Amino acid sequence: MQSSTTHLALPFFDDVHRELGPRLSEWICAQQVDESDDRKACREWVKRLGDSGWLRYCVPAGSDGALGGALDKLDSRALVILRETLAFHSPLADFAFAMQGLGSGAITLAGTPAQQAAYLPQVASGEKIAAFALSEADAGSDAGAMTTQAVQTADGWSINGSKTWISNGGIADFYVTFVKTDLDAGTRGITAFIIDATTPGLDSSEHIAVMAPHPLATLRFDDCQLAETAQLGALNGGFKLAMQTLDIFRASVAGAALGMARRALLEAVQHAKTRKMFGQTLGDFQLTQAKLGEMAAMVDAAALLTYRAAWLRDEGERRGSPVRVTAEAAMAKMLATENAQRVIDMALQMHGGLGVKVGTKVESLYRDIRSLRIYEGATEVQQLIIGKAVLQS
Repeated sequence: MQSSTTHLALPFFDDVHRELGPRLSEWICAQQVDESDDRKACREWVKRLGDSGWLRYCVPAGSDGALGGALDKLDSRALVILRETLAFHSPLADFAFAMQGLGSGAITLAGTPAQQAAYLPQVASGEKIAAFALSEADAGSDAGAMTTQAVQTADGWSINGSKTWISNGGIADFYVTFVKTDLDAGTRGITAFIIDATTPGLDSSEHIAVMAPHPLATLRFDDCQLAETAQLGALNGGFKLAMQTLDIFRASVAGAALGMARRALLEAVQHAKTRKMFGQTLGDFQLTQAKLGEMAAMVDAAALLTYRAAWLRDEGERRGSPVRVTAEAAMAKMLATENAQRVIDMALQMHGGLGVKVGTKVESLYRDIRSLRIYEGATEVQQLIIGKAVLQS
């Protein structure tokens, strides 16, 4: 099933973006991946996405293309289009793509030339699987409450504690990990480190099962020894780095939600056209038409906010004067995920009993969408971000 690309004609996009959607849609329609084992499937998607050049949009090109990226800089609109298209077809493929970007984004932003050279080209090729480790059992929305600690030693750093809800946990080759280097300083005492999966003292074997299977795990650090060169960015500058990384990728979460909503709407339209009922089709009833109209409006509203957030960030980068788009990205993430949940629920309801049958597309979308309203900032956190921005304006 091909996804529509008519939205790419909107003025938010350039020619380089407009060719991405159709090309990726054609590619992914030709892919057949068994997703019954989420960890095996995720590795397979990373390999295929890397072999076909799609992961090159997760990193910048670097000087003379040395870092392997497709474009000079990380491009939010490209990320949105790619995630929207992938999520339309396979939310797990979208997950695999997104984590390559999120897991390496802090290295792109703050890595030394040596760190960037060691990790980014292999992220772009799919040779290394990336992960982003921020959350803890008692430190999700409140990152300042984290207790995992790095203590300086004669040779570098020693880390003790744990991280949980870590995407790609157990299959990643490295984890960009945010820990306390000053326990009493809240968010001002957090520093980022690059921790290879093979580092002694790191245990990623505790897998977490969720309603829509994705590779998640708890990471445990037991006197995990790191060299000084593992530090990423400034000492105690980790929280700012994490937020800058999330600012880039938050609009792409909205893009993923948008892709799922578009798929649910298309499934509902096709079902309404073919489902026979009382001598006519389901789509002949005015109640069905009204529901489809509401769903279409919710999809378009989310799309406009999503594309605006991505365009604003890219435009600032183009002008050489980057601007924070935290509030705009929060609006996009909030509305796109909440609207997608409603659209998918309405599509499922329209399918009747088929909607809850395991194996139907709307049933799997119903499970896939739910986590997007929580991760990378729950809806309630986005509301707070937007509210504070409004009060400061």
